[in-house]
Amino acid sequence: MHPTVDAVTKRIIERSRATRQDYLDRMGALKAQSPQRSTLSCGNLAHGFAACNQSDKDTLKFMNKANVAIVSAYNDMLSAHQPYQDFPDVIRKAANGMGSVAQFAGGTPAMCDGVTQGQPGMELSLFSRDTIAMSTSVALSHNMFDATMLLGICDKIVPGLLIGSLSFGYLPTILVPAGPMPSGLPNKEKQRIRQLYAEGKIGKDELLEAESQSYHSPGTCTFYGTANSNQLLVEVMGLHLPGSAFVNPGTPLREALTREATEQVIRLSKPHGGTLGLGDMVDEKSIVNALVALLVTGGSTNHTIHWIAIARAAGIIVDWNDYSELSSAVPSMTRIYPNGQEDVNAFHEAGGTPFLIRELLSAGLLHNDVETVVGHGLEQYARMPELENDKLVWKPAPEKSTKPDVLSTAAEPFAPDGGLRVLDGNLGRGVIKVSAVAEEHRIVKAPAIVFNDQNELKAAFDAGDLNRDCVVVVRFQGPKANGMPELHKLTPYLGVLQDRGYKVALVTDGRMSGASGKVPAAIHVYPEAANGGELCRVRNGDVINLDAVAGTLGIEVSAEEFASREAEKADLSSYHHGLGRELFGWMRKAASNPEEGASFFWNHDA
Repeated sequence: MHPTVDAVTKRIIERSRATRQDYLDRMGALKAQSPQRSTLSCGNLAHGFAACNQSDKDTLKFMNKANVAIVSAYNDMLSAHQPYQDFPDVIRKAANGMGSVAQFAGGTPAMCDGVTQGQPGMELSLFSRDTIAMSTSVALSHNMFDATMLLGICDKIVPGLLIGSLSFGYLPTILVPAGPMPSGLPNKEKQRIRQLYAEGKIGKDELLEAESQSYHSPGTCTFYGTANSNQLLVEVMGLHLPGSAFVNPGTPLREALTREATEQVIRLSKPHGGTLGLGDMVDEKSIVNALVALLVTGGSTNHTIHWIAIARAAGIIVDWNDYSELSSAVPSMTRIYPNGQEDVNAFHEAGGTPFLIRELLSAGLLHNDVETVVGHGLEQYARMPELENDKLVWKPAPEKSTKPDVLSTAAEPFAPDGGLRVLDGNLGRGVIKVSAVAEEHRIVKAPAIVFNDQNELKAAFDAGDLNRDCVVVVRFQGPKANGMPELHKLTPYLGVLQDRGYKVALVTDGRMSGASGKVPAAIHVYPEAANGGELCRVRNGDVINLDAVAGTLGIEVSAEEFASREAEKADLSSYHHGLGRELFGWMRKAASNPEEGASFFWNHDA
């Protein structure tokens, strides 16, 4: 193993020793009761299979066949999740073919940040993750099941499904992707049109046409944001079938993979002799593997929050120093938009996740000795699925990347590090992703322009007030203030300023997502302004120094003056009602800081 990867792993194991053992003890006690429906009374069991056909009832009366829970984030408004409409029937048929049963255990919410970006609904986005976790737990709470299949793809959905399922970590679990849509309008052209619109050079009709050519069919958006980062990380953790993350929906191969996933989760179940559950597979080494994969691919900054929460659900304690130390040691091996111009379809065609895994294993950057849904050893994931005469087979990943400008080798990477930095200083602690930021833009020292609402920035841009070197501070955007929305809506305006030759950066206690791009952005800064953090003492004109090279975030005001300033407050009442926001007040109040997962599940100080 690479010495840094090994050292970080050992540190996480030691830090997590007590909490991990407590988790494993709880899962062990629950596993001893299975098959779960054997603990139900006759009345309980009769309710559990009342709607089944007679054949499935006869199967479920006995305890020697598996009952598979389907938990799905299907809805037909979101392109990524619309393909899941037909998956339950495929799964039921495949389970019956194994002499087992599959029941649709429950649905979870599935919201799209692309739809809610810059809208009030985005203020529910982060908290939808823990809502999904709870709804997953409700779905599995009936104690009818021997295995679980999770149908979900996008931003908060996969983390929520995993967090919820880890409370049932004694059950074997497979995540079932649906795949990305085919490539549409080239990303460079989409970016160009967005900036033209931000400058007022084209109208809404032209912008809508471009966006519609980008997001044009069923399937996941093709840029490498949080949704596709989810899929890659889950596959590197061995929770998908090998090579299945980026197979397009509606294809024979996609359906064959869904059938095989059903059959495999049944093979893993206790009635079929299986002994390992999700909680055994999500361990310290598999979590480190996920973090390495995130960093070498320049994945979503959201996962500096979500994978911390997933790890905690399995009793594993991870912090930002772990990310930063790993990032300094692993290479940057992909150029997928926004870190390049090609999309995830091009990445998959180049060799995809199987090629990446083989390269990282050979360089000692991934742990091979992990449990996966196809058995022990991550090396099995260096294979790509194919159909031969309608039969699903796996073949070794290509020896060479077919698109070396998209997917490199570990020996000849695009950059020597992973491009994620932790920032510390007298303004707080945050993170920055620099994989898409040119070196000349990674240090910005300029006067602050302060906003308490993201919508104020557009007005200032239109008025020409931002045509200068500046560090834009957008505060009162943290979990306790308004649910920590993504601020991706600001990207085109800041990009225009940078293209005009100004030194510009963003500092915020909000999020910027996997779409973080060419403008340096210090995000997730905490303590957040609404919680008395230092951002609430920043004034217009204060000189801020964001240094992504040194990892510092500071304000050039004397400590005495800064401490003497009265903390500014913002009227947050408009964030707390309308479009359901009034129902989430208790989540805002109890949310932990971003480095603890921004969750109310494990915030013992709330």
